[in-house]
Parts: sequence; C-alpha cells; structure tokens
Amino acid sequence: MTFLDLHHGTSPLILPNAWDVGSALMFRQEGFPAIGTTSFGLAARDGHADARRSVQDSTERLVHQLLNLGCYVSADFEDGFSDSPATVAHYVDRLKAHGINIEDSTGGSLIDPDLHAAKIASIKERSPGVFVNARIDTYWLGKQATVESTLERAHRYVGAGADGIFVPGVLTPAEIRAFTEAIPAPLNVLTSTVHTSAELGEMGVRRISTGSLPYRAALDAALRVATDARDGRPATRATPYAAIQGLLEEFEQTTHH
Repeated sequence: MTFLDLHHGTSPLILPNAWDVGSALMFRQEGFPAIGTTSFGLAARDGHADARRSVQDSTERLVHQLLNLGCYVSADFEDGFSDSPATVAHYVDRLKAHGINIEDSTGGSLIDPDLHAAKIASIKERSPGVFVNARIDTYWLGKQATVESTLERAHRYVGAGADGIFVPGVLTPAEIRAFTEAIPAPLNVLTSTVHTSAELGEMGVRRISTGSLPYRAALDAALRVATDARDGRPATRATPYAAIQGLLEEFEQTTHH
C-alpha cells in the first residue's frame, strides 16, 4: 500500500495535521496511516501569521522527525516558499516527505495558474514519487469562487502532474459533487461541521484533512484548563503525563537508533 493507494480505498483517507512531535505521536498511536503537518500550527507556534513563508525550516525539521514514525508523512507546503519552480522542486527533493500540499495563492492573493502548474511540473520531474496535492484557494479566499473557475485551475494542475486536488473552504454538496465528477484525480476537502466523513465519501471525496482544527482545538482546551482553575471549576482530565512521557521516550530511542 502506497500513499497514493490510500487515496483510492473504500472510504476517504482521514489525514490529521500535526504541529509538533507530540501531536503526531498521539495521532500515530490511534493508528492513522498518514499524518500531515499544518503550516498554521507551525507558524502560530513560532509567533507568526500563516502563509507568510515563515515555516520553511520548521516544516523541514518536523517532517524529518515524523519520518521516524513508520507512517506516511505529507507536508503542508504553503505556496512552496518561492516563486521559482526550480527552487520549489529543490526544496521538495530535500524534504523527503511522501506527499506535499502546495497552494495556488501567495500573501492572500491567487497566483497565475500557469505559475502554479509550472511548480507542480517541476516537482514531479525531480521527485516523481512524491504525491502532489494541488490546493486551489478560490473558495478559501472568496476570489473567483465558482465551480467553473475552480475546475479550470484543477484541470490545469492535473495536466501538469498533480496527483490530487484540494479545495478548502465552505462547499455545498452540489459543488463537491461537481468537483468529484469532473476532476480526474482524488478530491481533498477539509473536515466538515455539517457533513460526516461517510457523507463526504458518498459525494466522491477521497481525502479529508483536519487542517489547523486540531491545533485551534488544543488552544481552546488549554484555555479551558486555565479558566477552570481561575474560576474554581474542577480540572479537565487529560492523557496522563506518564503515558505521553512514554511515547516520547520510545520516540527518542527510535530516532537515536
């Protein structure tokens, strides 16, 4: 079973997104066959806003750590951290991830789809085995957010070699079905507050990413612990210290050997 094969199973691939080794270890312990990174989580952890090309080094460092987990690793790659297709391809080659997620926007604006297609083609030429998930930000940014415009970009990216298409944002069932029926590659969407994974699978979705939701939910949980203590409520139960310490000790041994 390859990372590509996971996108063609009987149900959608659920891809949790980690922002550090600890979160990845928890996902792996639950048996997830693949783990992604989250650029938002990494950026926020380091005190930066998302999509500012600030997490190139931290992404590479985390990916190299997660490759020791014995599962597939997909890197949230922002826009490739460069406008140069050759530079982007060089970075992917150095990254050694099983997959990458690369978005067609920079600084909150959609880029020329020809440039994004050139990045994809350059990546696939240098690293043909890497699963390239081409993210289309039309709905995410609310710009050119139509089925027609999104499909035009999707077909261009698949033609350049993209293995999958990711359309984040709020999508109607009709829009999702239009994409899964017209795009000749697995469709990736974000986990939904409206539809279950099974329902998304019935619409033809082949991959569901958690995106930055786990990181943001962790911030909410951390705040609850602090406010419960301040406001006189009992503390929230959590995974015992010893259990997570054990996971980290095992990870250290694996890394050092």
